[in-house]
Amino acid sequence: MHTFPIPTPGFGTYRLEGDEAKLAVENALDVGYRHIDTAQIYENESEVGDAIAASGLPRGELFVTTKVWHENLSSDKFITSVQNSLTLLNTDYVNLLLIHWPSPDNKVPMADYLHELKACKERGLTEHIGVSNFTQSQLDEALAILGKDHILTNQIEVHPNFQNKELVEYCHRNNIQVTGYMPLGVGKVMENDVLKALAEAHQTTPAAVALSWLNHKKIVVIPSSTNVEHMRDNLTGKQLMLTADELAKIDAIEPQERIVDPDFAPDW
Repeated sequence: MHTFPIPTPGFGTYRLEGDEAKLAVENALDVGYRHIDTAQIYENESEVGDAIAASGLPRGELFVTTKVWHENLSSDKFITSVQNSLTLLNTDYVNLLLIHWPSPDNKVPMADYLHELKACKERGLTEHIGVSNFTQSQLDEALAILGKDHILTNQIEVHPNFQNKELVEYCHRNNIQVTGYMPLGVGKVMENDVLKALAEAHQTTPAAVALSWLNHKKIVVIPSSTNVEHMRDNLTGKQLMLTADELAKIDAIEPQERIVDPDFAPDW
C-alpha cells in the first residue's frame, strides 16, 4: 500500500462553523482521523483548536493543515496572519501551510508570497508547505521560484465527476502530492450509477468506492461530514480494494464537471 506523507483520509472542515465545527472535529478525532484540514477563510480555526485540545491527543500524533487566504498574501500581512492562525489553533506550528488560492490577477507577485511561505517553514511555524488551486503553468512558476521538492502538495478539486487528469498527472510527474478536496463531489457521487453498482457489489457505499478510487490514484482525500456514521464510512475507503476493471469504469465516468470556480479563480 502506498504510504502518504500526508495522512489520508483527512477531515475537511469547509463550511463548518461554531459549535458544529467543534463537535464535528471532536467526533472525527474520536473515530480515528488524525489529519484535520482548515483555512483562514473558513473562520473555524479556533473551534478546530478547541476540539484538538478537548481530544487530549498528543500534538505529535496529529497532522494539522491550514491555508493563507489571498487577502493575506502581501508581505506586510502574510506572517502575521499565520501567527494569528496558530494562536486560534492553539498550537506552535501546523504540519502543512498552503497558499489557498494564487493571488487573483497576480496582484501580489508569486515570488513574494512563496518566499513568505518558505520563511514560515524556516521559522518553524510549519513543518511542510504547499499550494492549492494552482494550475500547471502556476506550478511551473512556483517550482522555478522555490526549486524542486519544496512544494509538498497541490490541493485541488478531484472526484469521480471531475477527475482533473492532466493536472493530477503533472503533479505526480513533478513529485507533488495531490490532495483532493470535495472528493465526494458535494454528495453527487452518491447518485452516480457506476459508483452505486460498484458499491452494491462490494456491499459498501458509493462514497467508500469513490474514496477507494482516489486512494488507488495515490491522492490524499479530505472528505467532510457532520454525521459520525459517514465519518466512519469515509475511513473504510482506504481498506476497499478495487480491480483494474472496476477502476477503469470509474475513470470513464462522464460528464466531467468542476464544482468550485469562484470569480477570483485562476484561468483554468
